[in-house]
Amino acid sequence: MDVIHKIGRRKTAVARVYISKGKGAITINKRDLTEYFPTATLQYKVKQPFALTNNEDAYDVKVNVYGGGITGQAEAIRLGISRALCEVDAEHRLALKPEGLLTRDPRMVERKKFGQKKARKKFQFSKR
Repeated sequence: MDVIHKIGRRKTAVARVYISKGKGAITINKRDLTEYFPTATLQYKVKQPFALTNNEDAYDVKVNVYGGGITGQAEAIRLGISRALCEVDAEHRLALKPEGLLTRDPRMVERKKFGQKKARKKFQFSKR
């Protein structure tokens, strides 16, 4: 097995994921996982596809991620890893699909409209 390349997206974050056989090292933007995502919640989100398919220490992951915030980046990486694991073995799809890890979350920020304060909030109308 050579390197498998997949893309994951969430909001405005884009993650390019490269998976190869290895010992379970996860590198994000040339930094270690624990250094890039200091909170346990975000680390769990990134490792979730491996936990569900029982492959914690089977693959090395290199990720280039940009755009969005840290939560969006973590979820984009999770989608990219899930897609790559499905390409490695089609049986992984049965474990990942029910958890919703293969679905691209379509929710984006709604744009601000002119003549309004925000996307939906209006200016206050005062009757004098």
